[in-house]
Amino acid sequence: MRLLNLLLRLAPPASLALAACQEAAEPSPSDSAVPAASAGMAAATSLQFRQISAGGSHTCAVTTDDRAYCWGPSVKPVSGSLRFLEVSAGYSNTCGITTDYRAYCWGGDLVPKIVPGGRRYRQISAGLDYACAVTTADLAFCWGDNHLGQLGTGGGSTSDPTRVAGGHHWIRVFAAATHTCGTTLEHGGYCWGANVFGQTGSGIRAVSLPKPVKVAGGLAFRQVKPGSGYDAGLQEPELDTATGCGITTQDIAYCWGNGATGFAGASSTPHPVAGGRRYGYIHPGLFHTCALTLSHVPLCWGSNERGALGVPGIAFSTAPVRVSGGLTFVFITVAAVGRHSCGVTASHQAFCWGDNSSGQLGDGTRTSRSTPVPVTGGA
Repeated sequence: MRLLNLLLRLAPPASLALAACQEAAEPSPSDSAVPAASAGMAAATSLQFRQISAGGSHTCAVTTDDRAYCWGPSVKPVSGSLRFLEVSAGYSNTCGITTDYRAYCWGGDLVPKIVPGGRRYRQISAGLDYACAVTTADLAFCWGDNHLGQLGTGGGSTSDPTRVAGGHHWIRVFAAATHTCGTTLEHGGYCWGANVFGQTGSGIRAVSLPKPVKVAGGLAFRQVKPGSGYDAGLQEPELDTATGCGITTQDIAYCWGNGATGFAGASSTPHPVAGGRRYGYIHPGLFHTCALTLSHVPLCWGSNERGALGVPGIAFSTAPVRVSGGLTFVFITVAAVGRHSCGVTASHQAFCWGDNSSGQLGDGTRTSRSTPVPVTGGA
């Protein structure tokens, strides 16, 4: 609670990120044979999901008919007739890309507002009072708060989408709390923004880096994502969880920074995640990280407070542990600033686990869960 109060006190008003909006999937791992959820854990809902995103105290997802829904507490459709390719839940707002490649963002009213500028986007990521998106021409734009350089533009805060510096062409770019990471078409991993604990992975010691810097080690990445640690140079012990993680073109997972990184200690350069497994997808969060192996097995590590790892009976794990229930997922997500996670099975069922104080698990309760529960709706 102290951390969330501090975030609310330090973060600029959410109106800055949303001011860029006016009224108007993630690739899954490559294996093809994925077991569906067991009958005993079948989701009791008629909604069929293909992508999901855990936010601060809410969750949003896209169904197989391209509709967007959000919950925390009850599952509700996003207003209007828009169809979505993907959604990204940030700290308090959500953004999405429609099937005609337009970017929209919305708050708790679930009313989408188009991102201005007339560009067509294929990917978007909402963070803590800022957002970034990649156009169909592979250019990255960010807007919102930039007090620690998280927009990567080298300039100040802005409500207008502004191109990320460096002249790169991007596969995907991901926003977090105060730092951002992405992967270029040449498989270069880059990060920028807050860097007190080495969360850019660049090996550079600096409070912040206002433009993209390459992740150290000469690794070729197909995915790089920032964790949501908020340090801002405050040196608060409970904030020392700023991380980044990536998966190389050889399917090896690496993490860096300070916190739940899957290896003992902290580092400003990449270290392989413990266990020697091969991974298809990874998502670091504020206090924990989850990933999918190439066989779609969900593993999590870090703090297990409120059941964030999906495993009962442990408090913390530096090594990856399998999420309970025997489920396999084609997509997994970790809360932007919080302690819950969700996944989608090959049979399009959504499951969540961890903190449920705001109903973000979508099971119709406010009871936290240490094992996955199906998204069923309810108040």
